[in-house]
Amino acid sequence: MPVATEPLSGVPMWRPVRGGNAFEITVARLAQAIRLGLVPVGERLPPERELAERLQVSRVTLREAIAALREAGFLESRRGRSGGTFVVRSTGEPGGSGEGQVQDATALAREMGDSLHDALDFRRVLEPGAAALAATRALSAADRAHLVACLAAARVRDPLTRRVNDSRLHLAIAAASGSTSVAASIADVQLRLDRLLAAIPVLRRNLDHSDAQHERVVEAILAGDPAVARSEMEQHCDGTATLLRGLLG
Repeated sequence: MPVATEPLSGVPMWRPVRGGNAFEITVARLAQAIRLGLVPVGERLPPERELAERLQVSRVTLREAIAALREAGFLESRRGRSGGTFVVRSTGEPGGSGEGQVQDATALAREMGDSLHDALDFRRVLEPGAAALAATRALSAADRAHLVACLAAARVRDPLTRRVNDSRLHLAIAAASGSTSVAASIADVQLRLDRLLAAIPVLRRNLDHSDAQHERVVEAILAGDPAVARSEMEQHCDGTATLLRGLLG
């Protein structure tokens, strides 16, 4: 089988990864290439060393991104002289471990249209500010305990409760800001994105990263450090937006 190389060197998906979280951006770039047919189903990705050089990411980051998409059912690794990493499913097709998930998510994204990008942009502005504001508040013992409890619940990987617990943590952070207007707006944007976030494939490596970001946000709030709380939440929102735009277009 042919290796998908030229003319892919000039395609934007293979441009160097800059800023943000390298893992999430790399997943998005690979997903975009698959979704747009730049690496058709049945063909294999460029060799690992070449692809890492093009994207200017470490081979460890590239392997983690490939593993995440393999876990989601888009890629398959084969050994031997004719081996490599092959595309086995487009990100717009059902199948694999998340059968129907991406197709449903893509339909939801299309239904949302420009409102999806508006919601992501709004969240990017609002939630980091809420986290920073929460870090300036003198939180009661009960408020602090509630944040810690929500953080612990958000780490649970039970598919029946994971998405709800994630939203509850974000809403707890919003409530800790002390602004009812901010909390109401974050509840609204969480609601707008909830069905879509629940429908995209679960990437274990991304969940690990998300859990670590959640922890750093809460730690910064409890430590009274608004700059770190804002920065960590910005990275968290950027990572989610990158994945959504990469997987769904």
